Amino acid sequence: MTIEVLYSKIHRVRVTGADLNYIGSITIDRNLATAAHLVEGQKVSIVNINNGERLDTYVIYGAPDSGEITLNGPAARKVQKDDLIIIISYAAMTVEEAKSYQPVVLFPDESTNRLN
Repeated sequence: MTIEVLYSKIHRVRVTGADLNYIGSITIDRNLATAAHLVEGQKVSIVNINNGERLDTYVIYGAPDSGEITLNGPAARKVQKDDLIIIISYAAMTVEEAKSYQPVVLFPDESTNRLN
């Protein structure tokens, strides 16, 4: 049996764009995404601190060191530019694996979305 546990989290990043006319996903600065162990196409949950909205989508890499955090497609209706969000990923693990797993938790600079 496996359970879903926190795999990684990017805590409080500022949304730099919302593009309704895109096919979907969240674009994340490549360096930030890889630091959080996220891969393109991976499912993530988004929590909007400003309005409480929660949604699931998938990762697309943005330009490295761009600070980009853009919600694309229908998600753009739930998140606006300059909102603060939390990006969360989960992984399936056995209970024994989960007991010793240490998730990656990042706290980027909220004004640049870059790691200090």
